[in-house]
Amino acid sequence: MEKIWLKYYPTGQPAEINPDEYRSLVDLLLRSCDQYGDAPAYSNMGSTLTYRQLNDLTASFAAWLQNVAHLKRGDRIALMMPNLLQYPVALFGAMRAGLTVVNTNPLYTAHELQHQLQDSGAVAIVILENFAHVLDKVITTSSVHTVIITGIGDLLGSIKKGLVNFAVRYLRKQVPRYELPTVVRFNTVLRDGNFASLRPVALTHDDIAFLQYTGGTTGVAKAAVLTHRNMIANCLQASACLGMWSLRNEIVITALPLYHIFSLTVNCLVFLKLGTHNLLITNPRDFPAFVNALKGHAFAAITGVNTLFNALLHTPEFNQLDFSRLKISLGGGMAVQPSVAAQWKKITQCNVAQGWGLTEASPVGCVTPLEEDFNGSIGMPVPSTELSIRDEKGMELPQGESGEIWLRGPQVMREYWLRPDETAKVMQPDGWLRTGDIGRMDERGRFFIEDRMKDLIMVSGFKVFPNEVEAVIAELPGVLEVAAVAQHDDRSDESVAVFIVRKDPALTTEQVIAHCREQLTGYKIPKHVYFCNDLPKTNVGKILRRALREQVTSGHQVRS
Repeated sequence: MEKIWLKYYPTGQPAEINPDEYRSLVDLLLRSCDQYGDAPAYSNMGSTLTYRQLNDLTASFAAWLQNVAHLKRGDRIALMMPNLLQYPVALFGAMRAGLTVVNTNPLYTAHELQHQLQDSGAVAIVILENFAHVLDKVITTSSVHTVIITGIGDLLGSIKKGLVNFAVRYLRKQVPRYELPTVVRFNTVLRDGNFASLRPVALTHDDIAFLQYTGGTTGVAKAAVLTHRNMIANCLQASACLGMWSLRNEIVITALPLYHIFSLTVNCLVFLKLGTHNLLITNPRDFPAFVNALKGHAFAAITGVNTLFNALLHTPEFNQLDFSRLKISLGGGMAVQPSVAAQWKKITQCNVAQGWGLTEASPVGCVTPLEEDFNGSIGMPVPSTELSIRDEKGMELPQGESGEIWLRGPQVMREYWLRPDETAKVMQPDGWLRTGDIGRMDERGRFFIEDRMKDLIMVSGFKVFPNEVEAVIAELPGVLEVAAVAQHDDRSDESVAVFIVRKDPALTTEQVIAHCREQLTGYKIPKHVYFCNDLPKTNVGKILRRALREQVTSGHQVRS
């Protein structure tokens, strides 16, 4: 396919990037710390780490891992905590010790945690004390021999010592059936590591930076093997798309969890490279507290998913925040609905740009030009990236036709960890990655996502894209959130079912259907409308259509 998009790149955006610009992510970290010095790097709950402090603390953390825990290059360490100052310290400290990071959702059940620890072979874990009881249930079935426990404010000594000590005692008391490995407080690691010597590890592009687990929505979660080259490439690709904006010393709002690939690459790495000040939000689901945390900060950038932007718009006092410096509002993870983008622009005077990608691509594959008005596209491929629209046989389709999006570039994962069978399903011998997303390309090289292949609804042989139905219903003033899924139908195989969280309690099924009749072809109109109090979501706020499909299959849905 001709790279039509290159003709329409914003002025100054390069067609290619050079991953050799950095030897590893540690090289990127050290250069940023040296360049930005005493400028603020991360803030959380009223405390701030400068780039210089980040350099010192990560060195102490790494030295402890090497000299006390005796971890060696290539060992895996799990990080199980929300957005706290401890996260970047542990992340970069582990890398400076030559380790591979296994990002772990702190809300995992014992079963989910057990699978991830066993599958990755992690030998160490950094965990927030609140989740020690979950680790306790599975630690004996894992290879973990080093447990580092932290409290919410433990890094700067603002937490009561008794809480963390209780977590340590809890593990020791609850696991008497074997000789418990090292269990230590985060602050103790930093203190003792400060007296140890760090042995620099000469990491290369081929070293594994992350075992990044997919959500497991289609089966058992598997880990994308992301090398330092993959992550450096994607960091440079994404930052090239932000090149026209000076973000040094500006504030970026980081509400999506850093253990998620979108926030990990864009917020933790790209903005680190650019010298930005990351304001970490620990619990973004508490939207009144979230908005309160934003008061007094004239932030320049914010990343999120559609549900996060929508929830903020409906939170009191959000429209009173200072948006005078806001330059970048970047959505990803799920489609941003036009109605949400329009309201966001009205309140903040800032366009919503969309990014698209997937864990297997580190994750960014496309980004819309930041200065463009919202048009529903996911933009153009980032530098050094090719996209192609293919049919079911893998043949390239003409411009404008819909098919599966294939992606090729230096950000594509090496493989799935220990899963050659799953790797072969998505990785082609010539480097192409099958993404599982359905989309099309227009005459300007802009790509449009129509939906995930697994979410398509087949009505009498016709394809219905849930995103389209959801976008239409979201236009109704009485709708707060909506999700569309397939429901079995004896006459047409499947029919369209929608779940709606009402903003207006008076909204009726008849009003929803009438609105859809004005906007949608007959077979796309929902046959079932269910009103509910909330929608199931992932840890980053992406609506779980799979859970809703299970509801309509089991008959447990809430009827209107």
